Amino acid sequence: MSSGTSKIVESIMSEAKEKADVIIQDANAEVSAIQAKAEKTAEAEKTKILENGKKQSDMRYQQIISEAKMNARRAELGAKEEVIEAAFNQAIGELKIKASSGDDEYEDSLSKMIKEAADEIGGNDLIIQLNEADTKKIKDELSANGSDSFQLDEINFTLGEPIDAMGGAVLKTVNGDIEVNNTIEARLERFKSILRSEVAEILFK
Repeated sequence: MSSGTSKIVESIMSEAKEKADVIIQDANAEVSAIQAKAEKTAEAEKTKILENGKKQSDMRYQQIISEAKMNARRAELGAKEEVIEAAFNQAIGELKIKASSGDDEYEDSLSKMIKEAADEIGGNDLIIQLNEADTKKIKDELSANGSDSFQLDEINFTLGEPIDAMGGAVLKTVNGDIEVNNTIEARLERFKSILRSEVAEILFK
């Protein structure tokens, strides 16, 4: 190989090497850029996953706390409900005793309940139904007259068949078109919601 040819070959090789170095440098730069972008993306994804995980854990925590509060509230309401029911049952038991005793206080209450029902129906001729004990008591009082009727506040009452009740009375017109249930049970049922509120206020204020 002549010296001229050698110089040409050297020149070509040098130029090729320079180009190769540039290409390699560009490739390395591109690889670095890709790696940096990938690392940045991976870090962003990692942060996003961690944030999502934190959000999910926070949400789950709040959900657990909310459920716990709800369960505690439900248990508290259930306990209060039991106490209120126990108070009602005790009151009902005492009312039964009071009604069965037939003392003056119950007699006064019974007269008021009869009058209330009579005022609600209106009219001067009504059928009255009482529990067995009260029916027997009135029958015994009326036996001397041989009648099943009596008057109270200028209203004529005809004694009907006994009813299953703690006390109080059921009144109705002679033709049975209008009936008013003013027994103790019916009164308790009518006023139960109001009484419950009052009992709850007294017990849990």
